[in-house]
Order: sequence, then C-alpha cells, then structure tokens
Amino acid sequence: MTIEIRPAVPSDAAQILTFITELAEYEKARHEVIASVADIQRSLFGEGATAHGLICSRDGVPIGFAVFFFSYSTWLGSNCLYLEDLYINPEQRGGGAGKKLLRHLAKIAFDNGCGRFEWSVLDWNEPAIAFYKSIGAQPQEEWVRYRMEGDALRDFALG
Repeated sequence: MTIEIRPAVPSDAAQILTFITELAEYEKARHEVIASVADIQRSLFGEGATAHGLICSRDGVPIGFAVFFFSYSTWLGSNCLYLEDLYINPEQRGGGAGKKLLRHLAKIAFDNGCGRFEWSVLDWNEPAIAFYKSIGAQPQEEWVRYRMEGDALRDFALG
C-alpha cells in the first residue's frame, strides 16, 4: 500500500473539516468545532492565508491530514514550524502514515531553515505521547500554554 502526502488544495476543504471533526471527537471536544467548509477554504486557501494543509492518502484515499504554520523564535532568531493538528483515521494507524506525515513536516521545517518543530498534545493521550517520544520529541514541561478566546478575547481587545 502506497502512502502519499501532498499539499492540500481548496477542493479538500470538506475532507479537512471531516478530519477536524473526527479529531475533535477523539479529543472529547466535538462541541468546540464551529468551523465550516467556507471557514476552512478562507483560512487555509484565501488571500493572505498563513496556515498550510497537507493531505495524507493511502492508495489514493485520504486517510489523514496536517495543518501547520510558521512561527518565530526570538531566542533562536529564526522561523519555526508549528503543527496545529495531525490526524490519521483510527483504522489506518500503526501502518506508518503518521510517522511519514511527521517526517514530511520535519523536512519542510528543515528545508525552510526552521530552528524548531513544535506541537502540543493532550496530557491524557498516552499513545501519542509514547509515539512522539519514540521519534525523539521531548515534552516542554516548564512551559504552560495560555489561551484567550471568545468573550474574553473580545472584552480584552475592546477593553
């Protein structure tokens, strides 16, 4: 079976949203997905889009995706690649697709002179944590991630 990875194109927006929804269900957060196909088309493929998508297929059938963007490290003085989401269908896991997709992203980071390749994982997701450690990734436990969204973001911005 052949695993292929290619850049996502606008016609992939519905498939990407399906994968996002499946990932959210796995992460017990389906209720938080409010994105529409139009949102995906605009944010990944519209003018000025800063995020990028990849589609992972096995024998021509999409089985997963990744969304990433470039960030910046002042300490390194270089760009970094941040992986927002990576998902492989549960029935396709264990066959090398996730590792191939991560390696593809690492190559994008390396080819673009990125000083880091980073992502987040839920603390209860032991299979993913074990997988990430097996490929040499290390947790950054001294950093605590913060988020501002919705009403809090609006209220603070308009403060």
